[in-house]
This record gives sequence, structure tokens and C-alpha cells, in this order.
Amino acid sequence: MPPMLFTPMQIRDLTLKNRVVVAPMCQYSAVEGMLNDWHLVHLGQFSMGGCGLIIVEATAVEKRGRITYGDSGLWSDDHIAPHARVVQTAKALGGAAIGVQLAHAGRKASIQRPWEGDAALTETEFAKGEIPWDIVAPSPIPFADGWLVPHELSPAEIVELIECWAAAARRAEAAGYDMLEIHSAHGYLTHSFLSPITNQRQDAYGGSRENRMRFALELTEAVRGAWPEGKPLFYRISSSDGKEGGWEIEDTVALARELKSLGVDVVDCSSGGIAGYGKNTMPRPTPGYQVGFAAQVRREAEIATQAVGLIVDPGQAETVLRAGCADLVALARELLYDPYWAHHAAQKLGADPDFLDWQPPYGHWLGNRAKGNFGKRIGDTDRDAASKQMTQKQAAE
Repeated sequence: MPPMLFTPMQIRDLTLKNRVVVAPMCQYSAVEGMLNDWHLVHLGQFSMGGCGLIIVEATAVEKRGRITYGDSGLWSDDHIAPHARVVQTAKALGGAAIGVQLAHAGRKASIQRPWEGDAALTETEFAKGEIPWDIVAPSPIPFADGWLVPHELSPAEIVELIECWAAAARRAEAAGYDMLEIHSAHGYLTHSFLSPITNQRQDAYGGSRENRMRFALELTEAVRGAWPEGKPLFYRISSSDGKEGGWEIEDTVALARELKSLGVDVVDCSSGGIAGYGKNTMPRPTPGYQVGFAAQVRREAEIATQAVGLIVDPGQAETVLRAGCADLVALARELLYDPYWAHHAAQKLGADPDFLDWQPPYGHWLGNRAKGNFGKRIGDTDRDAASKQMTQKQAAE
């Protein structure tokens, strides 16, 4: 039986060549939201490395929805061409499908890049011209002490914001992406509407779980309507806030059922990130620590799921799939460490012993080496044959 990790998966009209997914990883290297050569090389290497699906980093649907000044964007038509360049390159380098994660940072917007502090902007950033901008959220509650207090969105502003998401989806289609993912995890805008920790509204978008889900569902309906019917839609969620009194896995299952009815194809199960305060309810991360969330959502909501979170070993990834815990596995930092993880996993699991899935400029030589044919060059085969004939002739004489 072939490894499930390297079994193709059909999602609507898209066929993934394997189940290895590049999770969205913010590079904080864009300028005015524009992707550049860094993103081209960063993402292209994963297609060369054998992954089945690449999901481009959290991409802001409006300018104030950026996490940092370095975030990717799709808030204007000017962003389409740089995205299209990345899409075309990634597809050409190895046959991976490629999608993009649409996002809005909400109350976690307007902060430093992670290696600069990952907190509210300071005088250091001001000196570079990176000054804070106005941020928005369901309720005027800052992420942590010292962070900006967000403006509470009005119902009319919510309607306008949902249209930003639909417009970004249309731009993603123009750029040639194969799939979309809605980012509703890690404390960003859509997640903050879901959680009772951050949503303390008294209108139709707050209070009961049904009301707190309203923004997410209206947004999903708008994005699905703006996105081609034949292309998949994923939804990343924090399955549990990991904070006392927060959103829990049972809430995620209820939401997943609704998302399925609106045309979401895969729920991408992450966790945490809702607040910088409050009592933690989850243990420290260990390998595969979020797989249980993906398994429960898959089982109880009867929808395909993607597992993510310290999945590092090919055998571990294969076990997740064979146990029925998820349909796809996503990696992030492990792929930064080894962009060719998928190819190496295929070798380890016996799915590609002859290096046939590698691009020929690599696979030809690696395949030769695996067969013991060291140092072969153009013309070596002819010379080897001539030498063999001479040896046979001398022996005959």
C-alpha cells in the first residue's frame, strides 16, 4: 500500500499531488504589501522541494489589516501582478498547487516585526517612519498592556469590511491562485469576533455563540460567492483559545458545520493567540499537539481537516493520515529548516525511490548516485560501452 502522505487528493476541481502542505508563514518582508524576490525564492523552493500545496502568508485585505509594515497585501489591484509572478514561478518549479491566506490583523495590527520585538511600535520604528495606524476590532479591548486600543466596528463598517474580503478574493483569482484560505485564528480579526474574551458587543454580532459567529459566516459567504465554484476554500481557526472562559473545541465543531454548509472544503485546525493575558488552559506544545483538534472536527462536523503544529517526522505525518485524524498535514518551521522535506519524506517512506518526482536537473544526478553510478557525465555511457567492447575483444584474442 502506498503511503497516504503521497496519495493525491481531489478538492473540487483541484488535484493535489500529495498531502504535504506549506502552512502560511509571514515573512514580514513586503514593501507596501508588495511581494518581491524574497517571496519568489522563499515560496518557489517549496515547489522544488516536492510539496503538494503552498499557502502564501497572511495577506491583508485592507491596508489597516496588516500586522506589520512588512505584511503582504491584496487590498489594491496593484498587488495582483507581484502575486501572479509568485504563482507562475511556484507552479513552474515543481507542480505544486498554490493558494493564499486572506487575513485582517484586527486589534493585533500595527506592531513590530517579530525579530524587532513583536509588540507595540516604539520610538525605534517611529524613527524609520513606521508610525502606528488606527486599528479595529469587535470591541475596544487591547491585546495586552501597552498595545493600541482598537476602534469598535459599527454594523455599517462591518459590511464595508466584508466587501474588502470579497474584493481581495477576486484579486486572488486574477493572480491565478488555486485555492483560498480565510484566516480566523491566532487572535486576528475574525477570531476576535468568535471569542467571548474579545467580543463583548451587545448587538447582533455579540453575546451568544450564534451572534459571535455571525461575522465569520457572513464573511465566508461573501468570499465563497466571489471565488470560483471549482476552486477550494479553506478556513483556518484557533480550535481552542487556550484561555479560561474562551472559545473551545466544541464551538469550533459547531462553526465547522456551518462553514461546510457555506461551501468551505477544509478546516485548518490551529489554536491559541487570542490574548496576552488571562489564565492558560492548554499544556505546553509537544509534537502533534493540535492533531486532536483536527480529528475531532473531522469526525463530528464531517468535513475534511488539515492538521498543523510540530509535525516534523514523515512517519508522524503518515500516522496522522492513516489514523483518520486529518486529510492534509501542514508544516512551517520544519520546511524552513528543510525545504526539501517532502522529497526526503518520500524517500524515507518508499514513495519515490528513484528520485522521479524531483526536477530533472536534481533528480537525474541523485538517482544515479542512488544506483551507485557516481560521477557520470555526458558521453560516459558511450565511452563505457566502447571500453567494454575493447575488453571483450582483448579477452577473445
